[in-house]
Amino acid sequence: MKPSVSFLIAFLFFELLSIATINFSFCNGTTSNYVPCIETERKALLTFKQHLNDTSNRLHSWITGEDGDCCKWAGVVCNNITGHVLELHLGNPHTEILTSEGPKSRNEWEAEYDAFVRSRMGGKLNPSLLDLKHLNYLDLSYNYFGGIRIPRFLASMESLTYLNLTRAGFSGMIPHQFGNLSNLRYLDLRNNLLSAENLFWLSSLPLLEHLDLSRVNLSKASDWLLEINTLPSLKVLKLASCELQHFPPLSIVNFSSLVTLDLSSNEFPLIPSWVFGLSHLQFLDMGFNEIQGPIPDGLQNLTSLTHLDLYRNHFNSSIPTWLYSLTHLQYLSLSENDLQGMISGAIANLTDMERLDLSYNYKLEGRISRSFGRLCNLREIEFSYVKLRQAISEILDIFSGCLSDKLESLYLSSTQIFGFLTDQFGQFKNLHTFDLVNNSISGHIPSSLGELYSLKVLDVSSNKLNGTLSQIHFRNLTKLLSFIASFNSLNVTVSPEWTPPFQLEVLGLRYCHLGPQFPSWLHSQEFLTKIDISNSGISDSIPSKFWKSLSPFVDLNISHNQIHGEIPYLQKIKRFNSLDLSSNNLSGSLPLIYPMYGIDLSNNKFSGSISHFVCHRMYELRKTEFLKLRGNFFSKELPDCWKIWPFLKILDLGDNKFTGNLPISMGTLSELRSLRVRKNNLSGTIPSSLGNCMELETLDVGENELVGTIPIWIGERFLSMLILNFRSNKFHGSIPRELCNHASLQILDLADNNLSGAIPRCISNISAMVTVNSSFVGNSVRYSTNYTVAIEDAILVVKGQTVEYNTILNLMRSIDLSKNKLSGEIPIEVTNLEALRSLNLSHNSFIGKIPEKIGVMRSLESIDFSSNQLFGEIPQSISNLTFLSYLNFSNNNLIGKIPLSTQLQSLNASCFVGNKLCGSPLPNNCVETSPSPSHGNGGGKDDEEHKVDWFYVSMALGFVVGFWSVIGPLIVNRRWRHLYCRFLDRF
Repeated sequence: MKPSVSFLIAFLFFELLSIATINFSFCNGTTSNYVPCIETERKALLTFKQHLNDTSNRLHSWITGEDGDCCKWAGVVCNNITGHVLELHLGNPHTEILTSEGPKSRNEWEAEYDAFVRSRMGGKLNPSLLDLKHLNYLDLSYNYFGGIRIPRFLASMESLTYLNLTRAGFSGMIPHQFGNLSNLRYLDLRNNLLSAENLFWLSSLPLLEHLDLSRVNLSKASDWLLEINTLPSLKVLKLASCELQHFPPLSIVNFSSLVTLDLSSNEFPLIPSWVFGLSHLQFLDMGFNEIQGPIPDGLQNLTSLTHLDLYRNHFNSSIPTWLYSLTHLQYLSLSENDLQGMISGAIANLTDMERLDLSYNYKLEGRISRSFGRLCNLREIEFSYVKLRQAISEILDIFSGCLSDKLESLYLSSTQIFGFLTDQFGQFKNLHTFDLVNNSISGHIPSSLGELYSLKVLDVSSNKLNGTLSQIHFRNLTKLLSFIASFNSLNVTVSPEWTPPFQLEVLGLRYCHLGPQFPSWLHSQEFLTKIDISNSGISDSIPSKFWKSLSPFVDLNISHNQIHGEIPYLQKIKRFNSLDLSSNNLSGSLPLIYPMYGIDLSNNKFSGSISHFVCHRMYELRKTEFLKLRGNFFSKELPDCWKIWPFLKILDLGDNKFTGNLPISMGTLSELRSLRVRKNNLSGTIPSSLGNCMELETLDVGENELVGTIPIWIGERFLSMLILNFRSNKFHGSIPRELCNHASLQILDLADNNLSGAIPRCISNISAMVTVNSSFVGNSVRYSTNYTVAIEDAILVVKGQTVEYNTILNLMRSIDLSKNKLSGEIPIEVTNLEALRSLNLSHNSFIGKIPEKIGVMRSLESIDFSSNQLFGEIPQSISNLTFLSYLNFSNNNLIGKIPLSTQLQSLNASCFVGNKLCGSPLPNNCVETSPSPSHGNGGGKDDEEHKVDWFYVSMALGFVVGFWSVIGPLIVNRRWRHLYCRFLDRF
């Protein structure tokens, strides 16, 4: 009996073992004990498929018929024993574009994005899934269901342990019925358009280990932390970009097993103390919040951390020394804070570090120490805008050890590094990004650059490099995508037959020398999206094959060369985002160019009419945002068909020979922010339709022949006006008080017209001229469009000279009312304009005195009050104007001594002529007269004391005689007294 019992036990053991080792079938997997799917579940899946949009045919294996075993279908996982469907893996398989690191070529990016979009499923989610009673895993991530609400039937699938709806195109409120999914261990709803007013349903999910609600709007869910604290099994919590602001009080932490915590991109003012007790925490991201003060010492308790991200907060301490004891750290980002002090060499203790980012801490300084060479796992280093003040050769030497074959990205822009690039440059074989922008690196670029065969991005712009770049520098750079060396003194010298080994997407060689011939090697670059070869010494024509070789959506800048010839019609070349050919010698008529976001053909020799260009129907409703044709020889009347350019933000037609009136259709440009028609031969009045351009910030109609009064509606509608220039026209009437509504106005030029009347006293309402604060004028310098940035400028008469302002325009405040017929006194309110830098009221008919408080206008650099009728003395307070470098008070009726100050006495005497002034810098000194002595040269103090001033004596005697001549008879003669009183009563 014993052998048979033993045999039976052994038989049962192996039977149980074989059952225990049966594998589940994933997708198309099979086993020897395979059981096909259940018929009802197969039908449920087919019904579910019928309501999906599967454009890429990912579900092609889901077929009907007897052979349609659903356990063999793509994305379906069944139980091999029972045949029940357990899992549906329907997430988008092409998410490489969202997860891969490092720069990619446009082709790679487009291929990945196209694959991602094509693979997205959509449509509706059919409740037939409820027939899958054993389904525990559902992944619909990275599809797109068109903004529908999350179906509530999902909350009835109580067997679910895994639910992933990441970036699947859902919107609306999270169903609170999710609380029914009591078996759920994994819930990911991130990157949808979802919101929640409370999270009470979370308390019904006691087994939940992974919760990701990133980008779910939780601003109204005040209970968020208390409900999450009911999840004792939680290991991963991600609430990035949830619009959270405060941490509710939490006395006891129940989710103490947390491994990952991501609370980035919210508005938290601090890191709560309970975080410091999460001893198992490995991943902590508190970046992009509002945390201030020092980096909290409590973080040193988190000794298991491998990932610490505190970027873009307001930490203002030095880097604490205890941070270097977190030896498991692989990722550390403290970028974009206010950290200060020195970078310690103790950072070498972090030997597991793979990515280190200390960039954009402008007060942080120190050298990269030799100990950095021991961080052999570093792949990415970001130190941009840290004050290293170190030789680049020393840095390359430090990294040339064990890091030379590991380092992938090195960002050192604006770090004040200097010196020469050495041949060690070529040792970093895996380097794909090297950023040295805006430093003081000088000398040649070594030929070893050509050995960096992994290099994709190189930016050495804004340094002091010189010498020659030849073909040998690029010999092995087959992966190069972006090469920027602008603002150096480099000569690019290659053979006309040279074909580069790379296909660039970004090329920046501004101020490098490429000419005189147009670089023929550019014809081979088929994928360029941004080209800047401006100021590069090209004095050639542009070959026709260059236009045809350009890739779609390119930003092309070949400005400030000597390029000549005509531009072919480019209306069939749909390849541009923006085109800048300004400041060349191009001629001919304006070519038809396929609509793009920006066109700048300024300062060339184009001529003729622009009607064929502006009125061509291919521009209708196109999104061209800026058009600059300034400084050419265009003539005839401006066309009146601007309504087909509805998206224009910047229109510059200045310095041409246009005639006629301003077109009424310009009033249809509702998005227009800058209109310049300066220096033409335009006539007529300003059309009232222009008042519809409510976004207008710059209006320059100067140097034309426009007539009429300044429209009142300019001050009523353009409330964001920054620059207003009506100079040298024929406007008459008074200055409208409504101009005082322009609180942001920084330049007002009404000079050389026929304006009359007084300066409005409300002028002190122009806030941008009152307060020295550049926040008013950020938009005046540059207007960002979709694909480029347009630099704004202004031509002003300042200090007696015509000056063009562009890069420092945001600092300029100017009022010029000269050469008009203005009268009255200079209002005291003018002295409230303390931010004003230039004030010109010359050649008018102003009377009265120079305001006594002019000395409070401490920003003034230029004052011109010449050729008026001002009188009195120059106020002493003018000596307080320490920035004053130009002044003209000539040809008035001023008297007295010129106040003493370093500025005034350094001016030319002509600034004060035509008055009755004295003192330096005038040649006539002020002489004070003293009284003559009574006895020759004698006389002294006693004589002065005993002198009789007969004027005062006679005045006293006259008063006495006059008084008693009238009052005496009234006292003596009663009748006269009564008559006098009666007279007073009648009066």
